[in-house]
Amino acid sequence: MANGVFGNWIVKNLIWAVVFVAALLTAVMLALGAFTHHGQQIAVPDMTNMSVAEAQRLAADNGIVALVTDSVYVRRMEKGAVYSQNPKAGSTVKKNRKIRLTINAVVPKQVTVPDLVGLSMRQAKAELASRGLSLGQLVYVSDIATNNVLKQIYRNREIKAGTTVPSGAEIDLVVGLNSEDSKTFIPNVVGMKYLRAVDVIHDNSLNINRLTFDASVKNYRDSLNAVVTSQAPGASNLPVPMGQDVSLRLALPAE
Repeated sequence: MANGVFGNWIVKNLIWAVVFVAALLTAVMLALGAFTHHGQQIAVPDMTNMSVAEAQRLAADNGIVALVTDSVYVRRMEKGAVYSQNPKAGSTVKKNRKIRLTINAVVPKQVTVPDLVGLSMRQAKAELASRGLSLGQLVYVSDIATNNVLKQIYRNREIKAGTTVPSGAEIDLVVGLNSEDSKTFIPNVVGMKYLRAVDVIHDNSLNINRLTFDASVKNYRDSLNAVVTSQAPGASNLPVPMGQDVSLRLALPAE
């Protein structure tokens, strides 16, 4: 009887159809996993300060692609060197991910200053970065809204939105300070690279008073690789006034 059932061509075809569909689904899942590099995560290397050729070689060695998509102009930095990258170093990405590089232009590119008045300090900082500009000093004045941008300053003069300045220029912000919400905390930036440390200091509504580089730092490229060895005042959980100055000492890390 069993032989009669399995000998039936309809039953045989159904069994083969089920087997075929299962095998096809397995093959598709395996191919999809290989195509999307499922589970493969690559740590993005730090390409800042490198030449474009060096950055692209390093990217290729790590299974990713580096593309130049923008430029800024930093006078002290080597021309043509990588100024920043997106995603940032340390981010995890899939194989063949494109990493966008911003390089230091050979000649200054002119950019327009955005309208920052009315934005929060962090929004203004992000807007400046998106235009290839930098946050300079935070100048706090009494106002109902803390960290609300009241004025934008360039070279000690108020500057209007739409004015052109060299890419990489520093824009100071006059921001509000409510007496009921005027305190912040000093973060620990020891061990951080130069630009990252400055970024964290600003994010905590503080100013950079002095940057001191030791003898190991001989040029701007070295300064970008330098790490903070000490800070004054040191990190503390005690509240301090917003706008307080922080001084940093930096050196190239020991190899």
